[in-house]
Amino acid sequence: MIVWSVSGPLPAAIIFGVLLTIRWFFYVRNLVKLGQWLEDPESRSVPEGEGPWEDVFARLNKMVREHRKERTKSAAALHDLELATSALPDGVISLDKTDHIEWCNPLAEHHLGIDRARDIGQQLTYLVRNPEFIEYLAEKKYSDPLILRDARHDGTVLSLKLVGYSGNKKLLITRDITHFEQVETMRRDFVANVSHELRTPLTVVNGFVETLQDMPNLNNDMARKALPMMGEQTMRMTNLVGDLLTLSKLEDRLNVLKDEEVNVPMMLPGCMEVGKVLSGGHHQLKLEMQADCKLLASAEELRSAFGNLISNAIRYTPEGGDIVVRWALNADGQPVLSVQDSGLGISPQHIPRLTERFYRVDNSRSRSTGGTGLGLAIVKHIANRHQAQLQIESTEGKGSTFSLVFPEQRRID
Repeated sequence: MIVWSVSGPLPAAIIFGVLLTIRWFFYVRNLVKLGQWLEDPESRSVPEGEGPWEDVFARLNKMVREHRKERTKSAAALHDLELATSALPDGVISLDKTDHIEWCNPLAEHHLGIDRARDIGQQLTYLVRNPEFIEYLAEKKYSDPLILRDARHDGTVLSLKLVGYSGNKKLLITRDITHFEQVETMRRDFVANVSHELRTPLTVVNGFVETLQDMPNLNNDMARKALPMMGEQTMRMTNLVGDLLTLSKLEDRLNVLKDEEVNVPMMLPGCMEVGKVLSGGHHQLKLEMQADCKLLASAEELRSAFGNLISNAIRYTPEGGDIVVRWALNADGQPVLSVQDSGLGISPQHIPRLTERFYRVDNSRSRSTGGTGLGLAIVKHIANRHQAQLQIESTEGKGSTFSLVFPEQRRID
């Protein structure tokens, strides 16, 4: 029989082992508690620990409470944001970089016929299959809205606008503009009808004025002074009516653009001859042909646009000034018709408004030129119908350059 002594290193080792085992037991026990809590931290409370673990669990419990408090605040803020966006007069759809729906408000659901509960995560182009809209979304045209007519096959007219944010994400803003379109149609029809009705009486009055001016025995001084003024003003009203009718026609969405092959190099000399007649020999007009390409366009509308740009330059260039009409290609291969004058120039604050109807930089001087105030508005509409850009460059005291830049796809070599 072997008898161990109660003293010596072995009992100390046993006691150390027991203590180590107990410590390991508490360590494992607390790890199990932590693991069980991590399996479902939302519904379970942070466990209580022993020893050093007590401080660890206390800190963890504090962090969880702060996190839940912040999450509650964030959820409340998000809920308020959703309520605010739901109250907006516009529809709002949040899209990720691949055009999948992340969120939308009820008005957007109504506008585009989507269901938020069902369609979140779906690609928007799978739900809205309009070709114009798909092209608009693919090209990411953030600057211009898309007007979508009869979007729901009930006569509704929608305005869609893309707004980029947070890298590659996008907001799609939708607005029902049916009422505005109806009002605009009524205004356009009213202007067209009134203008058409004015044509006949103006023609009659102008005819009588011309007849009276040609009478050989017109001895009354008042008549000799008044008749030329009457003739000038009736002609001005006739031109105004003509321009109003042209604008109404260009604005009519039922007036589809009729594309044809237009030989611009052959057209421009005729426009220059009309310009020379208007100038009456008071300006130096020069035509520079730096390209021989043609355009896929409406010949009638191009002739109107070119004529308006040339006549505009003549009216606002002092006698003896130079006017250069140039047909060329820019660095991107786009056809460009530019009209450069040596007139008084235009100050920068007026340039953005030049294409507005009846906008005049100098009312007294503009009326003395005999213009209608609609020429550049007509040019702008024709440019839009041909997917072209009207660019205006001007320096006060040095002159202006008005350029029509056509897309390369309309160029015919």
